[in-house]
Amino acid sequence: MPAPPTPRRLGPAVRRLDPKLRRLGPALLAGAALLLGAPAAVADEPGWTAEPAAGRSAGAVRPYFYLAGTSGSVLEDRLALTNTTDRERTLTLRGADAYNTADGALAVRPARRSTDAGSWLSFGASATVRIPARTRAVVPFTVSVPPATPPGDHPAAIVATEAGHEVGVRIHLRVGGPTLAALTVENVSVRGKGAATRVTYTLVNRGNVTLAPELALHARGRFGEVPGRAAHPLPVELLPGRRVELTEPWPGAPVFDKVRLNLTVTAPGGARATAGASEWFVPWGLAGWTGLGLLALGATTTAALLLVRTRRTPREEPPEPAGPVPGQGQPTSKEHELTGAPR
Repeated sequence: MPAPPTPRRLGPAVRRLDPKLRRLGPALLAGAALLLGAPAAVADEPGWTAEPAAGRSAGAVRPYFYLAGTSGSVLEDRLALTNTTDRERTLTLRGADAYNTADGALAVRPARRSTDAGSWLSFGASATVRIPARTRAVVPFTVSVPPATPPGDHPAAIVATEAGHEVGVRIHLRVGGPTLAALTVENVSVRGKGAATRVTYTLVNRGNVTLAPELALHARGRFGEVPGRAAHPLPVELLPGRRVELTEPWPGAPVFDKVRLNLTVTAPGGARATAGASEWFVPWGLAGWTGLGLLALGATTTAALLLVRTRRTPREEPPEPAGPVPGQGQPTSKEHELTGAPR
């Protein structure tokens, strides 16, 4: 069982918060979720901080917890809670799972199953911590990895709460065993036009380790190569089993061309995936006016040709009779027979 927290008075050098840390407050997502990523998690309003306790080396600062072990092992570490105000603070601690939101941001949510890494955390009797004014408390905790846990990364977090304010501190947990870095690119599409053209796609982590992907965009049209984008890091840390929908600006998109677009995504560990799409780029405004002009020109030309043809066609006169007209002069024998008159 973890030992109770160790209070320690703050020295003058640590009584003030770094101005940069004051602006790193987390944002709540979908009720219980909150964003991760600040090196030292800071409450929504100044007053207290939560971060990994300094490492064994003097002054060593850790942006997050990194723990590694085999399935069935018990891992230990310490959380530092700092009260920078003139009144006592009471904080509640709990474990949570880390995940990617739909747009790729890192967030946390309550552990729901025994296989969720957030449920492996224990603070013993220190789940609720009272911190005197101007004091730092160091809270030990354990991570009990269940037997038969699959190898790879199992992201988790510690969430500290006080009066509705929640702060997440990330735990990068790796279970020993074979690792696989793999991903796929899906649902590539192009939106917008000109310098505002955007390429949207879905990135899926198919392996068991966290990925830091890079993207390169290549394009070729009917008239040759089209400016794409060189390989560059993506602003996302993709956790195992997660999928995110990302958007890539493409200012080099052509004005008029049919283009074959190819996306290539790579990540450390040998992960590589490609996907593409074909797209027509047509300046529809100009094309519309051009089409109307051609249609009007065609209609005018057709009407003129019909008028000329009508004027040049000669009038047809009725043919002259070849013999006597019936009813004029003596009747023929044929007429006599038809009428049936007596002889």
